[in-house]
Amino acid sequence: MRQELKSLPKTLADDVARNLVMVARLLDSEPEEAYQYSRVALRLASRVAAVREAAGFASYMTQRYSEALTEFRAARRMTGRADLWPVMADCERGLGRPERALAMAGEPEVKQLDKAGQVEMRLVAAGARGDMEQFDAAVVTLQSPELASNSVQPWTARLRYAYADALIAAGRADEAREWFAKAADADTDGTTNAEERLAEIDGLEFVDALDPELEDEAAAESVAPAAGGETPDDREIFEDEEDVEEYYDEDDLEIDEDYDEDEPKRAEQRDDR
Repeated sequence: MRQELKSLPKTLADDVARNLVMVARLLDSEPEEAYQYSRVALRLASRVAAVREAAGFASYMTQRYSEALTEFRAARRMTGRADLWPVMADCERGLGRPERALAMAGEPEVKQLDKAGQVEMRLVAAGARGDMEQFDAAVVTLQSPELASNSVQPWTARLRYAYADALIAAGRADEAREWFAKAADADTDGTTNAEERLAEIDGLEFVDALDPELEDEAAAESVAPAAGGETPDDREIFEDEEDVEEYYDEDDLEIDEDYDEDEPKRAEQRDDR
């Protein structure tokens, strides 16, 4: 990318680079903002392949699949590289054309992909099968040496997760549990929700102990009426003076003391009557 930007005047190259840096920083967390930065870079340097590629990914992450496909095609024409082929096929899925994605999975460009790209293409093809409700075919599509391998690669968790998901869709939940567990073991970065899916199958529920809503519910339950609809008595029995002082305010204590002093006089008056 740095090499490509050298074709621009330095001031312009710096401006484009700043926008591309912001695209990279925000793409996962704030994709809409990343998209806006990508449009600025695209307006400044639409003839730079790296800019078209970045704009393509920003559009893809915000589900603007038609724009993304246009940008990816442009970047591919400029570079001649095939590594964008899987994401281009996934854009076809996003546009509601899974049959085109399947057709792309059988094109010669797939043979030019590295191992990671081939796995990605397999994932897209299986997803296209699922879009067409060919669930058993999706399961078969994902069966590969990469799936059977015990070694953990960057794509392992996602491949195992997709296989488990395909098994669920095909009505093979018992087998799916095993593969969700394998996906969770390989997913050290938390790129999937395999653990949650596994818990769902086992009938468990994840609870956030720091959720303020749960704290409010717990507090409400602690003051709820007793069983049988009886309202608990507000009065309490205190065992020492310290407890009494915590429960009553100072005015209450003064009133109590006055009462104790005058009570004998009132009793004598009653006796005289």
